[in-house]
Amino acid sequence: MAWEVMVSHGLEAVTAPRAIIDRRAIAARLADADEALHPGIASEILTEALAGGRTEIARRLREEPGNGRAAARATCFLHDQIVRLAFEFICRGMASADAGGITVVGVGGTGRGEMAPYSDLDMMLMTAKAASPAQQQIAGALLRVLWDLKLKIGHSVRSVSQLIASAKDDITVRTAFLEARWLWGDQKVFDLAVRRFQKEIVAGSAADFVAAKLAERDARHIRMGDSRYVVEPNVKDGKGGLRDLHTLYWIGKYVHGVQRPADLVKAGLLSAAEFRRFDRAERFLWSVRCHLHELAGRAEERLNFDYQPRIAEIMHYADRPGKAAVERFMQFYFLNAKTVGDLTGVFLAQLDEQMGKKGLRFALPTIRRRPKRLGGFVLDRGRISIPSDSYFRDDPIRLLELFALASREQLEIHPAAMRAASRDAKLIKREVRNDPRANQLFLEVLTSRVQPELVLRWMNEAGVFGQFVPDFGRVVAQMQFDMYHHYTVDEHSIRALGLLAAIERGELKHDHPLSTAIIKQIASRRVLYVAVLLHDIAKGRGGDHSVIGAEVARKLCPRFGLDSAETETVAWLVRHHLLLSSTAFKRDLTDPQTIEDFVHQVQSPERLRLLLILTVVDIRAVGPGVWNEWKRTLLRTLFEAAEERLRLGHKQHGRSELVQQRQRELAAELGWTAGAARAHARRLPDSYWLAEPAAWQVANALQIAAAAAHIGTTRPDVVVEDDPGTGATRVSIFTPDREALFYRICAGLAAAGADIIDARIHTTRDGMALDNLLVLDGRGKPYADGRLRARLVKSVVAALDEEAPPPLPGGHRRGAVTFDVAPSVTIADRASTRTTVVEVHARDRPALLAGLAAAIHAQRLDIHSAHIATYGERAVDVFYLTAGGKKLTAAQGERLRDALIEAAAQPGRAKAA
Repeated sequence: MAWEVMVSHGLEAVTAPRAIIDRRAIAARLADADEALHPGIASEILTEALAGGRTEIARRLREEPGNGRAAARATCFLHDQIVRLAFEFICRGMASADAGGITVVGVGGTGRGEMAPYSDLDMMLMTAKAASPAQQQIAGALLRVLWDLKLKIGHSVRSVSQLIASAKDDITVRTAFLEARWLWGDQKVFDLAVRRFQKEIVAGSAADFVAAKLAERDARHIRMGDSRYVVEPNVKDGKGGLRDLHTLYWIGKYVHGVQRPADLVKAGLLSAAEFRRFDRAERFLWSVRCHLHELAGRAEERLNFDYQPRIAEIMHYADRPGKAAVERFMQFYFLNAKTVGDLTGVFLAQLDEQMGKKGLRFALPTIRRRPKRLGGFVLDRGRISIPSDSYFRDDPIRLLELFALASREQLEIHPAAMRAASRDAKLIKREVRNDPRANQLFLEVLTSRVQPELVLRWMNEAGVFGQFVPDFGRVVAQMQFDMYHHYTVDEHSIRALGLLAAIERGELKHDHPLSTAIIKQIASRRVLYVAVLLHDIAKGRGGDHSVIGAEVARKLCPRFGLDSAETETVAWLVRHHLLLSSTAFKRDLTDPQTIEDFVHQVQSPERLRLLLILTVVDIRAVGPGVWNEWKRTLLRTLFEAAEERLRLGHKQHGRSELVQQRQRELAAELGWTAGAARAHARRLPDSYWLAEPAAWQVANALQIAAAAAHIGTTRPDVVVEDDPGTGATRVSIFTPDREALFYRICAGLAAAGADIIDARIHTTRDGMALDNLLVLDGRGKPYADGRLRARLVKSVVAALDEEAPPPLPGGHRRGAVTFDVAPSVTIADRASTRTTVVEVHARDRPALLAGLAAAIHAQRLDIHSAHIATYGERAVDVFYLTAGGKKLTAAQGERLRDALIEAAAQPGRAKAA
């Protein structure tokens, strides 16, 4: 393999280099500088040159916002010249020292000739033999000058032999030197290192290098979230980012000696069309990365929400109906990340094919079982392939058959077949979409019990999915600009289908026992799978995606082969796929009206079962950490109450019967005398006995008894305990009732950093308050540390003891500037038989609930329960209220609406009574 030294910066020369830095002019100034008379003069000159060069490169990038790769080459050129000028200056100033035998080598990105504006300068100072004192002095002086310029240097000082020894043991060193480029100094030393590296490291080790780079890539993907569709992607190291493209180039260079990415075509690893896609994706990703560095003023690689709209504006994306400019920009980002994934799969499979013929296969995972039927396809070394290049053109339905066969037989698809499928996907026209056999094949893939997400993802990456279901094609790579959804719409839907299959296989029985049990009871599997596929199909169309999605379902389901009853059920599920979670998370599940209203919409046990499973996989597929024990508890509670109502046609127990039953159960559990049990039961209203779970009733009874025995009833008593049943921490407060009490509790908890996720408020018949709240810490976890629990107690007691209501705690959550959620208030007078239900939507922030509580108390209203839900940056807080024991009048509701909107929009303005 011929090993050539890269002397140009990337594929193209740097335009107008002297406008960036005039090396001759700077060298002349350095030659005239007298460091002895003016210490630091060299650093001043070079700092000025570096700043001027950066300004010019930034100007060019603003003028050509899509030419980030040119900016990366220009940045590397600028740093090259700075290093050369500094090296010459140092060697000239150390004339007595022997500067021979030492060379400066660019490695990594510097060696490749591409650097983002604030990337590290990666270089190696290399000597022919162990560095002499003079060479060490030169190396140290050069690094000090560069550090004076505030450059971040990734450096090493090695002899040629030390380099070879390190490269044998360390794949990182080997990869860095793979792109090595001579910058300045003794070039003979560099040439010697290249020859030895090729002979002693590269020769005969291709399979090991490829396996190591793939393992390294997989580990990096896991660290970055293991999806190219995370909504705040890492442009450099994330899945589908620049590092994945660089990995392809490294492998091609190591195995075939390619000197530039275009040579991957000659090596047979990419076709000419595929390389054009490689080139476009690389140019786009470099542009995004360079703009990201410029905006951050540092080496920032994560494209977070704060930068996304700004880069969208810089790169001239505009709003379109139903889709903001930032969403259009991010959709294009994910389409390019998808391209990187497509090319990676084709590249590696093709490389595996090449190496396999030489007996050096690096073991891409392949199932080597013989399929039962090939149906015209061929088996090539354990993977499905096509007998001729025109196979799909002869019958486009075979594009669906390819993936159905892969799903049915659990086989990989040969790269030649994937290439042909990607090329020929456009052949799927209306005739194919309406063909019953094609739809049967698609439904077979969709409803597979064995990892349907894997084959659906292959189908999506080949473009076949979007061509066969154009409505799905509209959401491919579509992100939602919020902090709740972690993935693009297509990735979210495919993940949900994978979770559904895992539940059906029984693999998630521990996490979802109820769903695992009831999925065996549903009448139609395909209804459930199609509903999961279509539940978000209409996002990004400018209207209610549930309503529009139901219409899409009515159009698609008959085409898929579903009968009219199945079609109507799918359409209902898509239309109401948020009903179960919305009711469970925002309403009081002990209020009979909540259950009645929910059952009125659901109407059948079958719909209820389907809706629960759809809701579970929908929430789980949003992203890591979104599902928790508290959500499981709420969903199960609502499901069981509705199931009983639907099954029996009425409640099994009346209100008074249920209250008496729970009182008897508590007395039996505690072993109290009949008199003590009656006294405790009379003290608490019926709503308490219906609302609180049995374990809480026991804990509350013991707390009240202990408080009466030890401190009387004039001081607040606060208990903080873990609640395994909800996965949260329960805070129970027993204290004399007073105005603004709930606000004080919320303010105290907020001051200690707690997030309230649910609250139930009770007033005893002797003027005491008993409030039970569930809280999580800032990480969304229960309070496991005893010291932190004690801090919660101290903070709440302090807030209750103060004569005047405490001030609202300040602060804001990340994303508060990026996301502007307009506050809104909905007042539902018929949602409860005894109270008025008020729902507030606002941007989430610390102490939001406390501010809303202050506004409610300022209106002299009573809070009976509060239910808190957060969806990324959006908070939805629901209060059950009365005024003097009655529902709110229209005038009271309007005054409250104004007060709540002001409190939500302007933190700190609301005052407690």
